[in-house]
Amino acid sequence: MATSKSTSKSGSVAERPWDARLARRLVAPLTDSWVTPNHLTTVRLAVGMAAAAAFIPGTYGWSNLAALLLILSNFLDHTDGELARMSGKTSRLGHVYDLASDAVVTILLFVAIGIGVGATARAPLQIAPAVLGLIAGCAIALIFFLRMRIEDMAGKTASRQASVGGFETEDVLYLLPLVTLSNSVMPFLVAAALCAPLFAIWVIIDYRRVLWRQATQVAV
Repeated sequence: MATSKSTSKSGSVAERPWDARLARRLVAPLTDSWVTPNHLTTVRLAVGMAAAAAFIPGTYGWSNLAALLLILSNFLDHTDGELARMSGKTSRLGHVYDLASDAVVTILLFVAIGIGVGATARAPLQIAPAVLGLIAGCAIALIFFLRMRIEDMAGKTASRQASVGGFETEDVLYLLPLVTLSNSVMPFLVAAALCAPLFAIWVIIDYRRVLWRQATQVAV
């Protein structure tokens, strides 16, 4: 889910977030090996699905394990792009596979969180937790897709995330273990279901603005 994966080969490594820089160092020995970016995408997909599965029971222990697996999955999401840039093993199929993996992991993850919350919640919510998870997951997947489209049309700068000290907005997922350790999964789910669609609306507006700008330039 990392937008930094689309950074051009000429982009400065120092401009990338810390996890992308670390991923680059770790996959550097694989540059001339038989390992391809698609292999790393598959590993990331498997770990992400394992994280989703671990959230389903909804128990304290399983939720903490799921949070750790999610951190690993989020980090691995940088490795395929870094290997592709260093080795030149880029392909349209690989790009689509990566996007599809992002969507699958994101949606399954939040639906699984919802199922886990529903299985252990003492007070029922007005909306089924699994539905809240589906709303949050679909909204976040849409955000990533539209930002990729904005980048394709207007360049990396147009879709750049807010960042501070080498950390991007999406890096907040690295704090998920704090949520599970504090038994705050339900508030996290509700907040995600409320905030993600609102942010998606903002990205949709930004996307339409880029489309309008592109159409204006073509007309001129």
